[in-house]
Amino acid sequence: MPVDIPLTRAWIARVAETIADQADYLTQLDSAIGDADHGVNMSRGFGAVTDALAGLEVATVGDLLVKVGTTLVSRVGGASGPLYGTAFRAIGKELAEATVDTARLGTALRTGLEAVQKLGAAVPGDKTIVDAFEPAVAAFQAAADQGLAAAALAAAEAAQEGMRGTIPLQARKGRASYLGPRSVGHQDPGATSTWLIFRSLADVAGDA
Repeated sequence: MPVDIPLTRAWIARVAETIADQADYLTQLDSAIGDADHGVNMSRGFGAVTDALAGLEVATVGDLLVKVGTTLVSRVGGASGPLYGTAFRAIGKELAEATVDTARLGTALRTGLEAVQKLGAAVPGDKTIVDAFEPAVAAFQAAADQGLAAAALAAAEAAQEGMRGTIPLQARKGRASYLGPRSVGHQDPGATSTWLIFRSLADVAGDA
């Protein structure tokens, strides 16, 4: 299954819908170890993305994703905007075609992860979005030869496992790190929204 502009639009639309549906849940998670604004910020940001993409003519998958990233950087507060915006921009810059295959998307997702890690200086185990993002990318690339639907499903499942794996961790980065041992026992909201992004891709790929 090729990754083309219509499928990419459907993915981002599903992300926006899912984030909006889960905004209260994300904020609840963030209220325990953050500023209690993650859900609101992410929902507002992807709402702005929806508006920015409406009627936008693009020539490549990458152009679309770069627009997503640029919008998130400018419209999402806190750390989420720069991190997710940087990820989508980096992914987009790797995809300069109207249609890409699953392996190419996997490579681009890896580039997005590396951009996030460079910006936030986070590694797996720090209780951040990287704890879901890194296993998701690894699983996606490992299953890429099975096609987009299988790779996206593997990524979503790995992201979910990584998300749940943040619960016993003590935060070493971001606002939650200020809590020290009190951050233990709480699921990271950024890892949760990362799972929702990969789950949205799996949903769209499975429906295609």
